[in-house]
Amino acid sequence: MLSMGRLCFFSSLTRLPSCVTSRTAAAAGATCGLQQQRGYSSPPPGVRVLYDGLCPICVTEIRFLQYLQKNQPGKVDFIDIAVPGYDASKYKDVTFEKAMEEMHVIDENNVVHRGVPAFAVMYGAVGLGWLGRLMMWSPVRPFMNKAYDIFAKNRLKWTGRGDKCSTGRCE
Repeated sequence: MLSMGRLCFFSSLTRLPSCVTSRTAAAAGATCGLQQQRGYSSPPPGVRVLYDGLCPICVTEIRFLQYLQKNQPGKVDFIDIAVPGYDASKYKDVTFEKAMEEMHVIDENNVVHRGVPAFAVMYGAVGLGWLGRLMMWSPVRPFMNKAYDIFAKNRLKWTGRGDKCSTGRCE
């Protein structure tokens, strides 16, 4: 299969083969234009994981994931929402409050995933795609959703921060 860059190059030199429909050609043209507008010097954004840097459980998992992707720097950016300078406008308007309610991950296509699907995207990005697929597998997914809902509702209490994070930013 040709990459979009090669398809753009070849489509400019020759007519498109009959197996490429006008819809595919239009998509390829739009992609070619996007690459030209963005420029080749700015790489597409990687996966961005929004996490609570004051949550000991969250930080332990993030450190493990950082270790797993140490040989692929820049593929996953871990964004601490607890820092005072966190700017939701840089992250698809995922506010601190929204991010505190459940896990948010923004994929390479700039799509926001929440809850269990966020974990699946995050695990896939660090080489644990099998774990993400297992979590999303239809017989397992209801259990994962329920377990994560319980965790998300209780993590502040379980980490001793229930009172400190009841309103606004955590103290």
